[in-house]
Amino acid sequence: MKKMLIMCGTGVATSTIVTGKVKTWLKENGLENDVQLFQSKVADEMNKIDNYDVVISTTIVPDKIKDKVIMGVPLLTNVGVDDMWKEVAKKIKG
Repeated sequence: MKKMLIMCGTGVATSTIVTGKVKTWLKENGLENDVQLFQSKVADEMNKIDNYDVVISTTIVPDKIKDKVIMGVPLLTNVGVDDMWKEVAKKIKG
């Protein structure tokens, strides 16, 4: 089972919105049993980022973890959503 972290600045507001959208997407794509979801804030995950297979953030992250994070802002703006989902799917299936 893959571990997916969804994080924002506080671990409450936008990460909750994105978590709901991710749950829906996982169900629509038959992946809900393949992914375990976690929700948190960036500051709490800095040293644990390697514990996750997929990381989505709605806020800017430090450069040292930037290459491990998928920006989740498209789920808030509806701009670039398809490309973002392709990246998520690749990490889940890869």
